[in-house]
Amino acid sequence: MSQNHKGILLESGTNELEIVEFCVGKNKFGINVIKVKEIINPVPVTTVPHTHPSVEGIITLRGEVLPVVNMSTVLGFPPSENPKYDKFIVCEFNKTKIVFHVHKVTQIHRISWSQIEKPNEMFTGMEKQIIGVIKMEDEMVLLLDYEKILVDINPESGINTDRLKTLGPRERSNKKIVVAEDSALLRRLLEQTLEEAGYNQLAFFENGHEALNYLEEIVASGKKVTDEVQMVITDIEMPKMDGHHLTKKIREHEDLKELPVIIFSSLITDDLRHKGEVVGATEQVSKPEIVELVKRIDEHIL
Repeated sequence: MSQNHKGILLESGTNELEIVEFCVGKNKFGINVIKVKEIINPVPVTTVPHTHPSVEGIITLRGEVLPVVNMSTVLGFPPSENPKYDKFIVCEFNKTKIVFHVHKVTQIHRISWSQIEKPNEMFTGMEKQIIGVIKMEDEMVLLLDYEKILVDINPESGINTDRLKTLGPRERSNKKIVVAEDSALLRRLLEQTLEEAGYNQLAFFENGHEALNYLEEIVASGKKVTDEVQMVITDIEMPKMDGHHLTKKIREHEDLKELPVIIFSSLITDDLRHKGEVVGATEQVSKPEIVELVKRIDEHIL
């Protein structure tokens, strides 16, 4: 899986992605290709005492020490029945490298975010871990909330309101911010931290499609959008419409194009930053850098 191959998508906000399909037990799951650095055969794992139950141990890969997360344990499934087919998926997001131990890697699919549906009641007990369902002919592939898995294992990798204390006293702001974020956990944390930072006029949406509809409804009502909303903050990975496509749509819309758009995502890396630049993002901040996000809001909010 070459970097060149991984770089061709989302350049212009195509609302497409590629997913690596893998199996844990009899269930099929997907992970965004741009989170994946490489896929390797399992190597010996060194057990570390007193770690999280889902952490199998650590490995050394080209001089780096990386944690190995056993996805069977995360999902509450039995161990692999055929360990010879097991794979290690080496990932990078939230500025963290992590290895997911899965039972099999099958193929890569290229799909549209519009094909991904929000999970419903049929996933009782797993809905907090599943952020999307992809229907593939006679089967379903589930997209997991990998950021939540990481935060559950290492809370320090998440958003922490205590970090805002470095900014000093904050005043209340009447500026309104539209936030597009599919993770319920992240929506709750963002609400807490932005309110702590003084921004309590917040409208949250679960994907870019809903956020865009909200903005277009303001236009349709005859109001000037910038009188009603002063900024948009968006994740990248969201069902229906991703953050790059949302940003592109805003920039192409005559009545929306002046809105500042900050992309706040675990996928903001040196390799991927150009994708947000191409679609016209005002700023791009990597999760979980909440202090940096607030600084950029302060700088650009209308």
